[in-house]
Amino acid sequence: MILEENKGGALHGTYRVIRGHSVSGVVRPPGDKSISHRAVIFGSIAEGRTEISGFLNSADCEGTLRAFESMGVRVDRQSPHQMVLESPGRLNLLEPNDVLDFGNSGTAVRLMTGLFAGIPGFRVVTGDESLRSRPMRRITEPLKRMGADLDGREDGSLLPLAVRGGTLNPIVYENLHRSAQVKSALLLAGLGADGPTTVIEPDPSRDHTERLLPRFGGRLEKVGSHVTVWPSHLTGTDISVPGDISSASFFVALSLLIPDSHLVLENVGLNPTRTAFIELLLRMGAKIEVVSNPEGENGEPFGNLDIRFSELKGCTVPLEIIPSLIDEIPILAALAAFAWGTTEIRGAAELRVKESDRISAMVSALRAVGIEVEEFPDGLAIMGEGPDRALRGGRIDSRHDHRIAMAMAVLGTRLPPGESLLITGTDFVDTSFPDFSALFNGVVR
Repeated sequence: MILEENKGGALHGTYRVIRGHSVSGVVRPPGDKSISHRAVIFGSIAEGRTEISGFLNSADCEGTLRAFESMGVRVDRQSPHQMVLESPGRLNLLEPNDVLDFGNSGTAVRLMTGLFAGIPGFRVVTGDESLRSRPMRRITEPLKRMGADLDGREDGSLLPLAVRGGTLNPIVYENLHRSAQVKSALLLAGLGADGPTTVIEPDPSRDHTERLLPRFGGRLEKVGSHVTVWPSHLTGTDISVPGDISSASFFVALSLLIPDSHLVLENVGLNPTRTAFIELLLRMGAKIEVVSNPEGENGEPFGNLDIRFSELKGCTVPLEIIPSLIDEIPILAALAAFAWGTTEIRGAAELRVKESDRISAMVSALRAVGIEVEEFPDGLAIMGEGPDRALRGGRIDSRHDHRIAMAMAVLGTRLPPGESLLITGTDFVDTSFPDFSALFNGVVR
């Protein structure tokens, strides 16, 4: 066993990782988290029946599902990954009789706040300690411009938020945060406006909302950098969720890092707003073969990735791809330590307000195992020493951030023989990847 997991206890979950010697096999990554959230949201506000297959049964997505159950949506669960929703429709959702707690999920709480602003009823949303410290003004400010009746700590800057929904005013809003969560919150609110609502994106963010909403009958138009939604009546449909490319990225990295490795990842979502990580690795010299189905299902392309061990070259990551790469930066930083030369990542200040301060967390973790890193306000530079570089074992704190924990677990496979890496605070891995340790141990020898 390369990765030994201990759930719970005084350390709130730990991984102990030792050296791996090769990676092989075929892996199907779990369902895409972003699409799973949206499939449940759209299926629950669409009138009638929606069947979802490939659902990610993570803590985050299960929280979204429970919220809609408390508002009158019936859920027939055929398996952990397949279900049928029966909904009375967006305007007929019930008021929940308690606060809606979305745990660690920024996606859920921001999208649902936008939705709730435009439907009848009173709702209060909150999250765990980490989520209650994350910025909410990025959605509450434009929602208030639409006439939303909402309030929260520090004038709506922090959770909990109280929302009394009603008809909203349409607006044109420039999404300077380059955030798909902000965009999607406003598009969901726009369903309850009395005219078209437009979001302008100087840089494109992930577009799962734009691809899924028309499947349910929503009227949406994208022209250049402008995305416009009209008030729409949605009806249920069938949705198949592809594998999550952000979850797959950890297994891509395993195969690239460990000599004599060859891994195939099946049914991976290849939405072009999410593939910057793969495209960047190819430029760095990665041996990755992409076999895609560009049509896909629900308008979402998917395909297989065939990955082999590779010697990578460090690079300066282009600023324009950072929004599409934001979730993969922790694992990219881990990979960069084994590339030849320095890899510099800038323009990523958004990482400071994720589940943890991911810049600070990765800098501390990398330094703890002997990797030289320079920290910037908006990024970091990793000094790579090639595939045979030396590491040291020890203990690091993942700060209860699932992506930090998984990135460092991958890095731990390159420790010297006889050494181990203890990663604490791994309890939140289940928010995105419930079966991570089992799949990890299934392919690493």
